[in-house]
Amino acid sequence: MADTNEKVLLDVEGISISFGGLKAVNNFSIKIKKNELYGLIGPNGAGKTTVFNLLTGVYKPDTGRIILDGDALTGKKTIEINRSGIARTFQNIRLFSNLSVIDNVKVGLHQHHEYSLFEGVTHLGRYRRVEKEMTDKAHELLKVFELDESAEFKASQLPYGKQRKLEIARALATDPKLLLLDEPAAGMNPQETQELMDTIRFVRDKFDMTVLLIEHDMKLVSGICDRLTVLNFGQMLAEGETKTVLNNPDVIKAYLGD
Repeated sequence: MADTNEKVLLDVEGISISFGGLKAVNNFSIKIKKNELYGLIGPNGAGKTTVFNLLTGVYKPDTGRIILDGDALTGKKTIEINRSGIARTFQNIRLFSNLSVIDNVKVGLHQHHEYSLFEGVTHLGRYRRVEKEMTDKAHELLKVFELDESAEFKASQLPYGKQRKLEIARALATDPKLLLLDEPAAGMNPQETQELMDTIRFVRDKFDMTVLLIEHDMKLVSGICDRLTVLNFGQMLAEGETKTVLNNPDVIKAYLGD
């Protein structure tokens, strides 16, 4: 559980966005403390992924502000937000399927390890040192997720559950402060889901990570989330401790069923 005395890492105040006159997200606010596992739930079409798109700069909010660890992110580009410390995975896994497992992780590492185009083409200057640093770091990350023996496999050759782990490893390669997981259990069987729960807890503890996840699997949500916010039709319906929120009659009616 997150320490209630920990500082707020993500502070979102009153963000809204409309598409064609329809309020997709209306006056959404959230405060997530460092090291929390926080859940964002709600029915399909509630606006959850739109919130993720606002947090990562895919969309710019019409109103409100987004603060990460004291830095204002509102209106910044996606790459700037990633460099500021937000990394994301997607409901539909987005790996470079024809690249090797290790090269997928190295894609994430390139943000903090740079060399010039000339050095890359000629393999001179910083190239060899930087490539060795990235390779060593990538192997470290793969070992953490028990993927090191598959380092030279194509990403497409991994089973589904391991592909999800690889996507998380690549996101962590960018050295984020906040990890956004968009329906990480989508398409998983019960055993894979249990392994994923263990992985998310492990990531929080091993990497001193703060996690915000969207998820429909209530077993996963109730099993790992410290607190929840529920969205319905772009509006905040409830927020608070996980058990309290899941027992809220309005939440049961709107989302979980009577």
